[in-house]
Amino acid sequence: MTLLIGYSELDPSTPSFVTADAERIREKLAEIGVEFERWETNGLITERDTPERILDAYGTWIHGLKRRCGYAAADVISMARDHPDRAALREKFLDEHTHADDEVRFFVAGRGAFYLHVGGRVYVAVCERGDLIKVPSGTRHWFDMGPEPSFVAIRVFTNPAGWVAEYSGDAIARRFPRLESGGLPVG
Repeated sequence: MTLLIGYSELDPSTPSFVTADAERIREKLAEIGVEFERWETNGLITERDTPERILDAYGTWIHGLKRRCGYAAADVISMARDHPDRAALREKFLDEHTHADDEVRFFVAGRGAFYLHVGGRVYVAVCERGDLIKVPSGTRHWFDMGPEPSFVAIRVFTNPAGWVAEYSGDAIARRFPRLESGGLPVG
């Protein structure tokens, strides 16, 4: 289930709001400059499909997004529950960081959680198949794919070099609930 949970950055134990309503999620994220959309998906895509097949299946939409927002490149990131390096890859994204480029993800299958640290608050956006999220450059955030990751996402970039993180050094991400196997962040 797509979900948005809000916390004070000082209190990771008590959410100030929780919503699964897509329009409410879009509105709350827009307040902090993050774009959120729901797109139709091809339910036949899995983490085992080739990147070429996935990009081809969503080529028209991705091309439109690239043209509309000035993005230059797109690729596919996928993770299966049996990936031998899943724990190490999960750790790589769990520290707060920023990017010089927007972070744009369209979830084709599975789920993952973006934690957005903005204005003294932490917003947890649990995204699933059909969710498009666009985190503006410079936004402090981290990503959790869970202990048994299973997702396919199309990433879109301005910089053809792709994903480059600048870590903040703040330990805030270690204090907040993580995405667990049931799909909800728990402490």
